[in-house]
Amino acid sequence: MRFANSLFLLLLLCIPLLVKFLRDRRHTQQATLRLSNVSQLRAALPSGWSKIYRLLPALRIAALILLILALARPQSNNGDETITTEGIDIILTLDVSGSMQAEDFTPNRLEAAKKVAADFIRGRKNDRIGLVVFAGHSVTQAPLTLDYEVVLGLLKQVQLGMLQEDGTAIGMAIANSVNRLRNSEAKSKVIILLTDGVNNKGEIDPLTAANLAKSMHQRIYTIGAGTDHPFITEENPFFGKQRRQIDADLDEKTLKQMAEMTGGAYFHATDEKSLAQIYEQIEQLEKSKIGVKQYKEYVELFHYFAYAALGLLCVELVLGATRFRKTP
Repeated sequence: MRFANSLFLLLLLCIPLLVKFLRDRRHTQQATLRLSNVSQLRAALPSGWSKIYRLLPALRIAALILLILALARPQSNNGDETITTEGIDIILTLDVSGSMQAEDFTPNRLEAAKKVAADFIRGRKNDRIGLVVFAGHSVTQAPLTLDYEVVLGLLKQVQLGMLQEDGTAIGMAIANSVNRLRNSEAKSKVIILLTDGVNNKGEIDPLTAANLAKSMHQRIYTIGAGTDHPFITEENPFFGKQRRQIDADLDEKTLKQMAEMTGGAYFHATDEKSLAQIYEQIEQLEKSKIGVKQYKEYVELFHYFAYAALGLLCVELVLGATRFRKTP
């Protein structure tokens, strides 16, 4: 707990002086009516009530202390630290070409990429997320939105063969992603491209698309997925399921150039664990680039102290006006 207006706590230093003043006043105060024998008066007032009567000044002092504490605005930290990033717009650009069925990731590259991307989306708080998928051409699966459940639902629908034309149109995918961010007013605009191949389809070259992103102040983080000797499982009409090795044609050189020219970074993922770590690194890189504001949320508690003080004053007033009423 903390006090937002802690200077008011200095008023508590006056409490001992007030106690001394009330005590001295009680001892020096002269009675207005003198009686030769007060034993009958004492018998008329039960001993329990006489003890309570002596506590009335204490109720007043306790109420005063509570009011001072209320003025100091006590606050409780709810334990949550909120991180606000000045707004990041992120397009996840995901390769869904046939080679993404390679099983060097579990169960395959695409499903592993979807799982890690889903975890990344769930970790967002103030960032808008969009989703672009590509194979031989590119489509927008989800526009920029803060509704993460919608994006997660659309990501779940992503699957191999969802685009009729196979291939790897990296340039077209980047151009589509750039267009999705074109009207963004966010302080940071980011494209996270994940692919396992080389650009072999589409009318736009990857470096041309990256240069377009650079001109619009958009950063590209590229992720190359896969190992050197990947296998895929295929259904053979005569022998059933057969594993077949495929070529690893990841174009790391171009992916690095795309990232460097836009102020991003290139990463290589060989399994699901390393892929998750890459997304964490990208998140930290973005925070360091745009700056992060951190603040703690506090809950006001002053009203509890004020209500308690009011309650004590009411008790003191009621007792003073009834059971302990003074006669002139």
